[in-house]
Amino acid sequence: MSALSAGCLREPMPIAQTQRYADDEARWSAWMISAQSGDEASYRQLLTEVSDVVERYLVARFGRQEFVEDCVQEALLAMHQGRHTYNPRRPFRPWLFAIVRHKAVDCLRRGSRQQRWETPGETVPEVPVPGPDSDLSGGQLFEQLPDNLRQAVILTKIHGLSGSEAAGQLGISETALKVRVHRALTKLKKLLETQAV
Repeated sequence: MSALSAGCLREPMPIAQTQRYADDEARWSAWMISAQSGDEASYRQLLTEVSDVVERYLVARFGRQEFVEDCVQEALLAMHQGRHTYNPRRPFRPWLFAIVRHKAVDCLRRGSRQQRWETPGETVPEVPVPGPDSDLSGGQLFEQLPDNLRQAVILTKIHGLSGSEAAGQLGISETALKVRVHRALTKLKKLLETQAV
């Protein structure tokens, strides 16, 4: 399949959506410029509105996973810490979503926030291995991963299994699992970078 037929060219956005994006851009840019000048009310409005948009963006791509809420908060914190880097002569939306994409990949790298403490002799419960038709895969980005990469990243990063547990369930070595997880995260990062926001 060529790059063109693989979805690199996108359908043009409907006029209503294009107008909404333009309205958002004008409003968000104005609020950020005011915030950079010390206007706290504008900054609060910006954070409130953007947090909802960022959450919808992440849920659409990853499904309702536990890490999404943390990722939204981390993205907003990074936006806050880097607000001085926003250039008012440039569009706000690409600046914001560059931060969101980096934070999403960071959150996936860290994996599940669930910490499991095993006692000696404890049996690890079997977690269903997500297949291509599984609802465990969540959002649209997981659906775009090859089955072997999707399984590895969901077992380790979403379900929080250790490397040895996930490798055992998949019937592969821990080294092979690490390679799959690394490839999955790299592919997810590329997919995030190529998607329109």
